[in-house]
Amino acid sequence: MRVFVTGASGWIGSAVVTELLGTGHQVLGLARSDAAADRVAALGAEVRRGDLDDLDGLRAAAAAADAVVHLGYNHDFSRMAEAAQTDRAVIDAVAGVLAGTGKPFTIASGVLGVVEGRPATEEDVPEAGGHPRMVNAKAVLDHAAHGVRTSVVRFAPTVHGDGDHGFVAVLTGIAREKGVAAYIGDGANRWSGVHVKDAAVVVRHAIEDAPAGTVLHAVAEEVTTREIATAIGDGLGLPVESIPAGLAMEHFGWMGRFFGADLPVSNAITRERYGWKPTHPTLLEDLAAGHYFRG
Repeated sequence: MRVFVTGASGWIGSAVVTELLGTGHQVLGLARSDAAADRVAALGAEVRRGDLDDLDGLRAAAAAADAVVHLGYNHDFSRMAEAAQTDRAVIDAVAGVLAGTGKPFTIASGVLGVVEGRPATEEDVPEAGGHPRMVNAKAVLDHAAHGVRTSVVRFAPTVHGDGDHGFVAVLTGIAREKGVAAYIGDGANRWSGVHVKDAAVVVRHAIEDAPAGTVLHAVAEEVTTREIATAIGDGLGLPVESIPAGLAMEHFGWMGRFFGADLPVSNAITRERYGWKPTHPTLLEDLAAGHYFRG
């Protein structure tokens, strides 16, 4: 298939482009800057210059493709509402072009806020009025009724590997700054992860095999936040300590809200339906390898 990928130069996008090219697909990657274009071209993909606000350009690229993977997103937490509006506009534009074609259209989402008190499954649909990105994911699934083979890939909060600059890198930076690798309370809350290359395989399954209106979980493992803090402490040679919940925001800043969450997630349907089996290092193995402690 010829696959149009937004966010193609990003952390997950680069892995997805590599996975798709390595399994015989052609890739057209969206790039908004010269640097992004160079990264996409270096992966071996064709470059489409533009950004998420160029809806006409996105429609044209989607119309000429056999499948669309939408990974691009503005993760500026100070502009969450605006980011969600841009995301929804992209979703509606692409889905409108693909209506009635039966072509695959998959987007990225997350597991935070899907359900509380039990492991989230691929069959769970968040309540109305939740996080705007969850609302957008529901909108994608609804487009299945209009002849688009839509799917949503929910990623673990930590998509790890050598080069990751996400949540674990932020936690490492906080530990360096504070002189202590901390967790919140007893640190028993569960945090999920997936290696970026294993996550890319899930995205490929989404466009190749997923029925219309379905969810896949790119979640390979669960670890406790205490285990993560201990691994960071070991890697940096710092003490590991508990922070009371009431002081989490003071110690971790905005990260405290996320690191204090309990995020149990099931991947049983994704494993069984698509034969997905993670094969790359776990989060704790990546931490032990020292990727996050350079410099």
